[in-house]
Amino acid sequence: MVARTQREHVVRMSVEQPLWRALTAYRVLTMLYAVLLFVFTRQKFERPWVAVAFLAVMTVWTLVTLPKVANAASCTKRFLVADLTIALTGIMLTPLADFQAQQIDGPTLPSIWTAGSVLAFAIKGGWRWAAFASSFVAAANIVERGHPSRDTLHNVLLVWVASIAIGYVVEVARASERTLARALEIEAATRERERLARDIHDSVLQVLAMVQRRGTSLGGEAAELGRMAGEQEVALRTLVSSGLVPATRASEDAAQGAVVRTVEVDDEDDEENGGAYGARPCDLRSLLAPHAGSKVSFAEPGAPVLLEPAAAMELAAAVSAALDNVRRHAGEDAQAWILVEDWPEEVIVTVRDDGPGIPEGRLAQAEGEGRLGVALSIRGRLRDIGGTAELISVPGQGTEVELKVPRGKAGQAR
Repeated sequence: MVARTQREHVVRMSVEQPLWRALTAYRVLTMLYAVLLFVFTRQKFERPWVAVAFLAVMTVWTLVTLPKVANAASCTKRFLVADLTIALTGIMLTPLADFQAQQIDGPTLPSIWTAGSVLAFAIKGGWRWAAFASSFVAAANIVERGHPSRDTLHNVLLVWVASIAIGYVVEVARASERTLARALEIEAATRERERLARDIHDSVLQVLAMVQRRGTSLGGEAAELGRMAGEQEVALRTLVSSGLVPATRASEDAAQGAVVRTVEVDDEDDEENGGAYGARPCDLRSLLAPHAGSKVSFAEPGAPVLLEPAAAMELAAAVSAALDNVRRHAGEDAQAWILVEDWPEEVIVTVRDDGPGIPEGRLAQAEGEGRLGVALSIRGRLRDIGGTAELISVPGQGTEVELKVPRGKAGQAR
């Protein structure tokens, strides 16, 4: 048998990644703008060789350091300082290359390329880093002009405010990302707790309850064993309902900000083993038919009700939990009916009994006592596969549980 190969790739969400891509494009475009601006106005420069030398350095620096502005990890403090230094040097060299630019408020040698250095500070460190970098740029422009005009002050203030605003937005986005990652962690841990609680409810708790009942009825040493089983049942229910059941690897993945997960499986091996990934659809009728008997009537469509194996198993387990509730609460003599409906948009399974029904408020009270059969074994299972569970009960008229799984979630293959 060929061993199954399964690889999980966890892609960490980064809300700031689009900003780094935009900054990369901005630096290249503004570099080209500064070079073209010099080409079309080169006859006005008193020392064009100064401008050529600086623009050559700026062009090489921009192209070579593109990987540095690809993400926050590669954009180091040393790079930011060097990048800002080049921008400030270009501003201060402008009067040397073109003295008239100082007199008529003309553009500096790096022109709007300078803003890219400030934006890198903003994306990397937030609004405080942006204020630091933009203050240096503002000071350099004022010194370069000597007697700055209103337009110069306006441009300096615009860069200062815009960079701080972007830095603040980045900080808010990062805080939101951390909050989302924490919410995903809590959700994953809760789902894992509920899954474990369902397994405990469907096996251990039911066995302990049975031992308690039989022990009490037999008396003697069996009664003491039943009493101990009852105490353990109460303790275990309290443990489950208090949320102390530990989560597994699922919560650890979510804690790392995992929001996208893809699974690659060896297709040939999956078909051989009938695994859950890419397996053939399962006929729900075959899973529910064993419940039929003298006390349970089973009504099914004439054609197969095909669902994905995982959805079929969870739906069948929810039906089994509903029938367990009928036996425990409606009595051994209660009659139950299972009806399967296969619609184009959804699959509906209804479990109905002729028992005494559930008194109003009893379900909420049971959840408070740690009895989570309906909340976890039924509603929890349906929620995990994208479905819903609705319970209708009228005292004296029995109980009906309607389980719905949308066809898109059920994954029918026709």
